[in-house]
Amino acid sequence: MNAGDSKIFSVRDLARHIDSLRKDRKVVLCHGVFDLLHIGHIKYFKSAKAAGDILVVTVTPDRFVNKGPNRPAFGEQLRCEAIAALGVVDFVALNEWPTAVETIRLLKPDIYAKGSEYKTAINDLTGKIMDEEQAVHEVGGSILFTEDIVFSSSKLINQFASDFPEETQKFFRILAQQYGEGRIISYLEKARKLKVLVIGEAILDEYNYCDMIGVATKDPAIGVRYLSRERFAGGILAVANNLANFCDSVDLISMVGQFETEETFIREHLAANVNPVFFYKENSPTIVKQRFVLESATIQKLFEVHRINQLDMSTAQQSSLNDLILSRIGSYDLVLVVDFGHGFISQSTARLIADKAKYLAVNTQANSGNRGFNVISKYPSADFVCLNDLEIRLEERNNPGTIIDMIKNVAGKLSCTLIIVTQGKQGCLCFHGGNNNPKIISVPAFAMKVVDRIGSGDALIAISSLCAVQNAPTEITGFIGNASASIAVSTVGHRSSIDNVAFKKYLSTLLK
Repeated sequence: MNAGDSKIFSVRDLARHIDSLRKDRKVVLCHGVFDLLHIGHIKYFKSAKAAGDILVVTVTPDRFVNKGPNRPAFGEQLRCEAIAALGVVDFVALNEWPTAVETIRLLKPDIYAKGSEYKTAINDLTGKIMDEEQAVHEVGGSILFTEDIVFSSSKLINQFASDFPEETQKFFRILAQQYGEGRIISYLEKARKLKVLVIGEAILDEYNYCDMIGVATKDPAIGVRYLSRERFAGGILAVANNLANFCDSVDLISMVGQFETEETFIREHLAANVNPVFFYKENSPTIVKQRFVLESATIQKLFEVHRINQLDMSTAQQSSLNDLILSRIGSYDLVLVVDFGHGFISQSTARLIADKAKYLAVNTQANSGNRGFNVISKYPSADFVCLNDLEIRLEERNNPGTIIDMIKNVAGKLSCTLIIVTQGKQGCLCFHGGNNNPKIISVPAFAMKVVDRIGSGDALIAISSLCAVQNAPTEITGFIGNASASIAVSTVGHRSSIDNVAFKKYLSTLLK
């Protein structure tokens, strides 16, 4: 057994053990991730121990470390063992909750010690320090802010142990130097009050997990064994849920089916601050895209089955949709359309939206269901267009052409100020044509591990549009968009949306 192992307890066992030792001795609690143990942490621990008699350190478990993909760099057991090896630390426990609030209530420390950087509330992106301070007072303790030199584990990892290529690290450094972390994240803070309307088809993404049996003996067909099913609110529902984490309220206009509406599931899986209006497409089910996938670390899709009616909505329903949009569209700061090309948004509706929106962000998606007929020129104008490489080539009918020339052509046709074209592993190209000084900026991809690409484009346009409507610098819009996509590809389907606090901490981590 290592010397430090005897210091490591579960939180509940530690609470009982401390009670037996407490008597007239003061218990001091430190809490954090401590991903890369450094001299700043050691000075912090020494200052905390000097304020009392027994120093307890609780460590955030891996599942609650919200600093983005590939973090923590060191697993929870290693982090606990490293801290326990320090002579100044008396006891270590792996926390069981996302914050220290419940731990404080169990351990009842006399003093809760935090670093000096937490004195200023704006530095606490989680907003939880106030809750922790209240919990300390509830158990009769006090909070202490230590005054030692501050280092950042994230900054040290970025400098000396980054997994990102040098080109990507250089992009982060230049962006942080030019604009500063505070300004970059401020665009997400200010998005809270934006009035946002999203328009598009409701889609349920269904994953049927299987494992391989073999090839059939009589036919060249793959045999699989069904394991389980998982369903997600996809399409425009996923876009609305992503936005709802950053905006006080999001209005949604969407299409579901007249039969097999799946409306109960949809409403249960929309964020509470999304306000939907549904059109019930005649003679149609709600769109369900069933994917049959091999269960593994990386989702391997075998084939898809779509439950769908590709025909346009009836003329009467299109007229009702246009009337509703016309009556409401002028009151929104941002109108975001993701057009999946499944019969909801007609040419007349697209023209109406383009004509009346104060600020319009659009993606026309190319997918197996619309066979390349759903292109961005359907919208005669837009302020911000987000497409992938294939979608802009379909618009230009020019597969081998130079992508930059195509971006400029599309910008001219749509009188569009901002275009982002995503290019997978190559990141994205961001075109800004304002002030008679057009420029194209290349933003590298940040994703180090791709689990599933479904939902990455929805996340990118949702979050980047919040920056675009505020006229954020182009490189900030591209950076935040790419960062949201890197979060989306690290999970299966739409299993989770982009969390506000975790995302801002991830941005902060990249910019250290």
